Parts: sequence; C-alpha cells; structure tokens
Amino acid sequence: MKVRLTDFNENWAKMFEMEAQFLRTIFGDQVIRFEHFGSTAVPGLKAKPVIDMMCIVKDIKKIDSFNDKMHTLGYDVAGEWGIEGRRLFRKGGENRTHHIHFYQVDNPQIKRHLIFRDYLRTHPAEVERYSNFKEELAQCFDSTSDYSPAKKEFVKEMEKEALLWFEKKQK
Repeated sequence: MKVRLTDFNENWAKMFEMEAQFLRTIFGDQVIRFEHFGSTAVPGLKAKPVIDMMCIVKDIKKIDSFNDKMHTLGYDVAGEWGIEGRRLFRKGGENRTHHIHFYQVDNPQIKRHLIFRDYLRTHPAEVERYSNFKEELAQCFDSTSDYSPAKKEFVKEMEKEALLWFEKKQK
C-alpha cells in the first residue's frame, strides 16, 4: 500500500466516533469501551489518514465469532496480525480508512498504546520531532511495507520515553 502522509485533520475524531457507534451496534455488550489511538489521535501529528481504534472487550475469543459478519460488511479480517491476543479488522481496502484493534481488557498492549498517545498529546516538541521523522521516511519510501518497519526503532525509543514519563507522573 502507498504511503499517504497528511497533516492532522480535525475530522479524524468524528470519524472515530461514527465508527465506534456503528461497531457498538454489531458487538453490543462485548464492548467495554473504545479508544482512539495512534497518530490520528494526536493533534498536530502528521499521519497516514487511517483511524486506529482500540476496542476493549470482555472476552477476545468471542470476537472471532463476528468474523463472517465483519467480512460481509466490507472489513478485512486479519486475526492477530503479529500481536498475540489482538484481533484486527481493516476497513477501506487499498484506501484504508480504519484499523480496529480488539484487545481483551487485561491485555498489556492497551496500556502501552494509551501511554504513548497521552505522552504525545502532552509533548508538542515530541510531536514535531515525530512528524519530521515521518516526513523524512515518506520521502524515502513509497510503500507502507517499507515505511512502517523503518520507523519501528524510532517509535520504540519514543515509547520508552513515554513509559518513563508515565511512571514519573504516577509518583
């Protein structure tokens, strides 16, 4: 898929809310809550215009029973897709609009994602640094299959900073 990096868009929050409302009609009482995370959830951050949604559920195994329904509604059913305990659904095909990540309420990935989001939301200099890095990568790589792995180490280091910030804040 081609890298589509754009400036922050205020409509991303609305797109998240609309999709969350729709998904509640499908998954019902399985859903504990939805969270908007990833780059589209951070004001000022350049992003691929794909809304990352986290759906926190009671029992991850029950989500598999919705695969056929989600497929008929036009979602790609990607399963764990490299992260144990996650279920991933993608919407929009080649012009993807949403990634819906389902996690059971006790999955440690939830905390990692939300701490990183909150860190960026409260550190504008880091948002600028991350945006600049993404722009540099987008100049070097046309495909997300090259772009995404190239930013992995940078993100991992920034996540470590976010975790230290969170731990310090808790004291």
